[in-house]
Amino acid sequence: MRYTPAGVPMSGFVLGHESRQIENGIERSVMCELQAVALGEMAKALSAAVAGMKVEAAGFLAAKNQRSKMPVLHVTNIKFVEGIENGLQAEEKR
Repeated sequence: MRYTPAGVPMSGFVLGHESRQIENGIERSVMCELQAVALGEMAKALSAAVAGMKVEAAGFLAAKNQRSKMPVLHVTNIKFVEGIENGLQAEEKR
């Protein structure tokens, strides 16, 4: 975790997605990775997460910066689907 110049906690990470979807009547496997960022209390909660842990995340997409229009998910809500050792099992953070 790092901090913004204003002292707000900030955590950058990568979310992976895998699922089976129907496209044009045919089932296909879908996989992708998306850069994500969380600020404030959400960043603090995510600092306890373990790589590979299953989560459900929601938020909004924004450009990475003014030079790169690549999308970054700004996480505003996260649900830990798998438990972790410090007691955040299935706890929803808003």
